[in-house]
Amino acid sequence: MLFMSPESWPALAAEEEGRARKEVQYLEERLQGIPHSVLMREGKVWEVLAQLIEEQDIDLLVVGTHGRTGIRKLLMGSIAEEIFRRAHCPVLTVGPNVLDNPEDLAEFHQILFATDFSEDSLAAAPYAISLAQEHQAQLSLLHVLERPEVGTVDLEANAAFLLHRLKELVPPEAELCCHAKYFVEFGSPADQILEFAKNRRADLIILGVRRPQRRLGASTRLVKTTVHNVVAHARCPVLTVRG
Repeated sequence: MLFMSPESWPALAAEEEGRARKEVQYLEERLQGIPHSVLMREGKVWEVLAQLIEEQDIDLLVVGTHGRTGIRKLLMGSIAEEIFRRAHCPVLTVGPNVLDNPEDLAEFHQILFATDFSEDSLAAAPYAISLAQEHQAQLSLLHVLERPEVGTVDLEANAAFLLHRLKELVPPEAELCCHAKYFVEFGSPADQILEFAKNRRADLIILGVRRPQRRLGASTRLVKTTVHNVVAHARCPVLTVRG
């Protein structure tokens, strides 16, 4: 553990402010020709973001985790979980394992929507269908069934029923435009979603999430949920929509 004397705090704050201003300048250069505003705020991450979402009437929050300092840790702690579970708007997370191809990030050819059929999970379905239609992309709808003990469930019949439920999510008029396909896999949900996305070379994973059951904070021991694990390890951006 690193201890610092109070006398060194002003110098550290000045160094951090200087680094932030350089990054703001870098963003300004990259965003030339695009209507934008670059803001610098102080405070707790979620509280600042929540205020900006309200003030600016934000439709989409994009969170990147390729920072040079502690920003990468954002994905591994309770801050990321708090952001995508509390935000009223969809959150697009570009995690540390996303291939660094910025020119391709906005082109969606293969979209994966994974659902457990809960109400919160299904809240993301309209976004998946709409984005697939807009980009004329292949939409894969996936449900992962944790493998039960042998003989307790008729897996073939159960899989057929779940495939039927997946097909009901896509209206007939949308199915041709988004080239929908349906899959039921067995195993750990997070592992299967990640493996499926890798094998299908997904450009985007879409998941519905539940709002937090209790307040999340830095002192809270974070339970690594399916969504958290997918966001942390996906090789493509992940769009989360709160139910």
